[in-house]
Amino acid sequence: MSLENRSLVIFGATGGIGAALGRQLAPLGCRLTLAARDQSRLDTLSGELHAEACSVEATNSEGVDRCLAEASERYGRLDGVVNCVGSLFLKPAHATRDEDWANVLATNLTSSFYILRSAARLMMRSGGGSIVLMASAVAQRGMINHEAIAAAKAGVVGLTLSAAATYARYNIRVNCVAPGLTRTPLTQALTKNEASLKLSAALHPLGRIGEPDEVASAIRWFLSPDQSWVTGQVLAVDGGLSSLQARMATNP
Repeated sequence: MSLENRSLVIFGATGGIGAALGRQLAPLGCRLTLAARDQSRLDTLSGELHAEACSVEATNSEGVDRCLAEASERYGRLDGVVNCVGSLFLKPAHATRDEDWANVLATNLTSSFYILRSAARLMMRSGGGSIVLMASAVAQRGMINHEAIAAAKAGVVGLTLSAAATYARYNIRVNCVAPGLTRTPLTQALTKNEASLKLSAALHPLGRIGEPDEVASAIRWFLSPDQSWVTGQVLAVDGGLSSLQARMATNP
């Protein structure tokens, strides 16, 4: 994929999927900026990948604007931006507090809006680029105890589609990756419990949960200029969770 010398920014870069993406992109010769709020983890990863680092809270619009402006100024343009910031919140609506709801929306949807808005403003001046957001399989398939996170991720899907239509004339491509359950530090409460892991794997028709590199490779595909005719897409990387009937335990 022709990503050499491309200026790319990853928000949520120290998370499971963000770090996997950074490790896939760094050897390709792109000009990489890693953005996250944990300074210690950010310094470690940026040192490993020889990438620029930007300490930022993605739910702060001024911080997002500053981070992207610095990356654009440093390399003369902004070619691709990814939002890997997210959270996992599993409670039914009646047990969800106001502050829980606000936090889920801020972390998943508001961060996506701020990042998209800021990236679009810069890319409009430089001839276009690629923006990749993160939704979830639960935005398309109803699952118990997912009301808040499903609503936030469905909002990301709507944001992706509308923005793709709005900015297509500026050669800005906006796409979205929607994973199923993926083995990351964020999901370890589920994946490190043997019973929970077995149940979760059974929900996915391919019979297992995903790995960060599998999701990262889909994001990388969207970032590549080789996909210059792809926009407004929501790509399910979910082992079939959102669209297929799971295998029954008694099936051969």
